Amino acid sequence: MPGAQDSRARVARRIATAAAYGGGGLGLLGVGLVGLLLTESKLAVQAIGVLETVPPKADGVYGEDFADRGAPPRPPLVLAVLGDSTGAGLGVARGRETPGALLASGLASIAERPVRLVNVARSGGRSADLPGQLERALRHRPDVAVIIVGANDVTRHSPAQLAVRQLGEAVAALRANGCEVVVGTCPDLGTIKPVRPPLRWVARRLSRQLAAAQTIAVVEAGGRTVSLGSLLGPEFAGRPEMFAADRYHPSAQGYATAAMAVLPSVCAALGLWPEEERPSAARPGAAALPGETVLPVAVAAAAAAGRAGTEVAAVDPEGPGRRWALLRHRLRVGPDAVREPGPVPGNTSASSHTGAGDD
Repeated sequence: MPGAQDSRARVARRIATAAAYGGGGLGLLGVGLVGLLLTESKLAVQAIGVLETVPPKADGVYGEDFADRGAPPRPPLVLAVLGDSTGAGLGVARGRETPGALLASGLASIAERPVRLVNVARSGGRSADLPGQLERALRHRPDVAVIIVGANDVTRHSPAQLAVRQLGEAVAALRANGCEVVVGTCPDLGTIKPVRPPLRWVARRLSRQLAAAQTIAVVEAGGRTVSLGSLLGPEFAGRPEMFAADRYHPSAQGYATAAMAVLPSVCAALGLWPEEERPSAARPGAAALPGETVLPVAVAAAAAAGRAGTEVAAVDPEGPGRRWALLRHRLRVGPDAVREPGPVPGNTSASSHTGAGDD
């Protein structure tokens, strides 16, 4: 709804401005709700439960058979994944089922070039953990990084402006090192079934506000975002197999759905996705391609937060066009592009075509 989007845009801009200039905390909730929400939070945690597992390892080289044997060998593209348990792949049993492995396999297929996956995401990760993850990732000189973070910032009550600042700084550091960045913004926590009203309404509000503010910070730092929004909500409502045992984290099929939404943006960031010519400078009323909209970045961020799978990127990433953004809903790639088997644990030379896996 336009009214809700306008309000979300204003709040997102306030949060992003506070993040940029070190403003104080933003009180988004009335004090009278705190006790009720704490009680509801405890009930939700009891309903969700805790997975007594750790994410499987999936680091290694994917897609060596895609290399052109008649051409001089090229080093693999390096894909780094940072963030929380969703980035790490908590909830699946095999490394090849994690989102990092799915993205690496899909990217290798489209680039026709091997891809080395470096996954430094950790369960429970918040934006405050990004500096440490960033240090580990930069050792491998990544070409592109995918960051999935935000849910734990909401559930653990991290100050929104601080979380957004930490994310923006991580994106800026990656860009300064020549790395393209795609951020999967905070998912809509109001879609989680064990979460009941009124906590569900507050969780939806806070997660969408954070997602919009994240988008502003990321775009202005030179990255692009993909809204995870309610991606795992309506589509999974009648399909319990899409969730892991805790009914909170995705299953292998759930991660494949998310990976198919993010992969086109990862490829586009590397110049591997077909793009038509568009205006080089952003200005009010600038034309856009069919299916795209040029908007002020805060407005684009608010709209994307309410529509899963939407990408937001600066019209002019190297110039003043960062204040204006392209809002677009890319078509998801087919599942075959992201479900190729990956490397056997400890073996970084396995091919995406050999059928080697980590069963």
